[in-house]
Amino acid sequence: MTKQGGFDKSNNFKMTVHLHTNQLIHETSPYLLQHAHNPANWYPWNEEALGLARKLDKPIFLSIGYSACHWCHVMAHESFENEEIAKILNENFIAIKIDREERPDLDEIYMTAVQMMTNSGGWPLSVWLTPNLEPFFGGTYFPPEDRWGRMGFKNILLQICQIWRQRRGDVLNSAKQITASLKQISHVQSEEAELDQLLWHFAFKSANQRFDERRGGFGSAPKFPQAMELSFLLRYYFHTGEKRALAMVEKSLQEMANGGIFDHLGGGFHRYSTDERWLVPHFEKMLYDNALLTITYLEAFQITKNLNYAETAKTTLDYILREMTSGEGGFYSSQDADSEGQEGKFYIWQKNEIESILGEEESKLFCDIYDVSDHGNWEGKNILHLRRSLEGAAREYGLSSSELKIRLSKDRQRLFEIRSQRILPGKDDKILTSWNSLMISAFCKGYQVLADQKYLAAAEKAIDFLFKKLYIDGLILRTYRDGKSHLNGYLSDYAFLVAALIDCYESSFERAYLEKAIEINELMIQKFWDEKSGAFYFTPADHEPLIVRTRNAYDNAIPAGNSIAVHNLLKLSQFTGDFKLKEQAEQTLKLYITQMQRSPSGFALLLSAMDYFWDKPKEIVIAGDRKSEKMLEMIAAVHEHYLPNKILAYADPALVDKKELLPVLEGKISTDGQAKIFVCENYSCQRPFLEKKDFENFYNSWIQH
Repeated sequence: MTKQGGFDKSNNFKMTVHLHTNQLIHETSPYLLQHAHNPANWYPWNEEALGLARKLDKPIFLSIGYSACHWCHVMAHESFENEEIAKILNENFIAIKIDREERPDLDEIYMTAVQMMTNSGGWPLSVWLTPNLEPFFGGTYFPPEDRWGRMGFKNILLQICQIWRQRRGDVLNSAKQITASLKQISHVQSEEAELDQLLWHFAFKSANQRFDERRGGFGSAPKFPQAMELSFLLRYYFHTGEKRALAMVEKSLQEMANGGIFDHLGGGFHRYSTDERWLVPHFEKMLYDNALLTITYLEAFQITKNLNYAETAKTTLDYILREMTSGEGGFYSSQDADSEGQEGKFYIWQKNEIESILGEEESKLFCDIYDVSDHGNWEGKNILHLRRSLEGAAREYGLSSSELKIRLSKDRQRLFEIRSQRILPGKDDKILTSWNSLMISAFCKGYQVLADQKYLAAAEKAIDFLFKKLYIDGLILRTYRDGKSHLNGYLSDYAFLVAALIDCYESSFERAYLEKAIEINELMIQKFWDEKSGAFYFTPADHEPLIVRTRNAYDNAIPAGNSIAVHNLLKLSQFTGDFKLKEQAEQTLKLYITQMQRSPSGFALLLSAMDYFWDKPKEIVIAGDRKSEKMLEMIAAVHEHYLPNKILAYADPALVDKKELLPVLEGKISTDGQAKIFVCENYSCQRPFLEKKDFENFYNSWIQH
């Protein structure tokens, strides 16, 4: 029995008595700490737990989840807090709990195994392993008892106990076969194939076939935002002029921003929609979703100049600054779907609540536009979403569009202030290198496109934080919380950080960011590159031995490390003149050609990297006094246009006699201090542009071709 004190919502100190405390109490992960007082005798993944399984010859029950996961909470309450189930688990298994966000290597291996065994996957992930860590049975959420046509968790435990005792040989043989299949999946051979545009066109056709004409997005419920595929379609439109590609993107972005998946009061996107209408989300908010979607909305704004896209991106970035940023500058991982034990309670409304806050007349307008009714649109309550166009509503109410927007903005602010007094959803405040890097890139994009200095300041503060807390003795670490940094970084941590550093350089032109990007990229190649077949492994060479060392380029909820790494290789090759980097990018692309042909939607970012590879990417160099008013105008002219395949560099006049001048800057120093833009491709440069309008004319004539 342990005692733990804390303050409640009224700031009164209360002592909590815990009947159970397990090994998770020593962890920093909020998800693991949520289970530290379960009667289930959980261990973290460590040598003590793995050695105990071998010593006692017991199978391992591996449970993988994350703190914002609703069904993880449900299974914990129903089964892991159940004394009877915990007794069975403790007597017959070594129970190990993993935060998938801290250990994506283990999550990837055992998720793939469960998908092979069941043709489905998700979290909580439940997997049974031999003491040698080979999987033999698995699934996702299990109810405590048999129901809904699903076997209960208690019965599964009892049956596995029996099979382990009576049919051990069959279990071990099955585990070896599954492990052999995992190794085979990861072993991809390079192909002698050309990187042609037929694959690119095939990917567009595949997206077109899966597109939801009525609601936007791809497929049916549950529906995920698919930011990376939307960004690919923007590239496709930009290069081919195919209006259908742009129409798919715009329909999707508009429907998502209008739907319940977007938080209309506080900003930011929820994880995904449980229906095809984007109305009912799974209410957790993830840092990476908001980073990726922000970038896509800003790209769409660059192409279309639709201010609604810019406003959605701005609102999302402001939400991150307000609610998901630590005092030290790092970004938190997620906000929970649940509050007070109920999914979505923080975000939903009764009509009479809104009426009491806004008054009868104003609430009538607001409720009409945001689909609020007495009977509700979800389980008797209301999820705010725009059910009609604001332009049409403005005409009906005899208002101009600007007048309506001002009124609604004031209404939303009043409701937001009242909502802020509710009990907040739980927050996973660990800081992950890879996810933070994605958010840094989003803030850089926000600065470039929206010209708001606070976004660049947020990006630079976060970069400084990462190098103070998560770059130690030449190693990138994965996670930080409560003053503790630990776990060696994975490919995504290195690759995303390099991308963030490049984005910071192209936003601020501080040379140190680019130098650090080159340094980390070299380190990544040393640790992760497969010299034999090409591409990068998920884990570094000195990582703890696992049953398979995976290597893939499939985008899941976050981009694949290989996809971002290829973009980095191509960009840094341009900056430095190092052609070996481009060769490594090509080798990686060729390794995954067959997989891209089979499932192009899962390789959207790698297809975008392929576009960069075969295109003639621009090298844009800004020269002159970068703080002059004219120079700032010209930099803004570059940023406001959609140019996906480019690098942007600054030729500092102070470096004119320096030997360390980057190859991309050679011959482009403005010795007279005059603002100039150099645009080059294939080692050939245009005459420098001296006026903003000259660059504008070049851009317009170039995209028409």
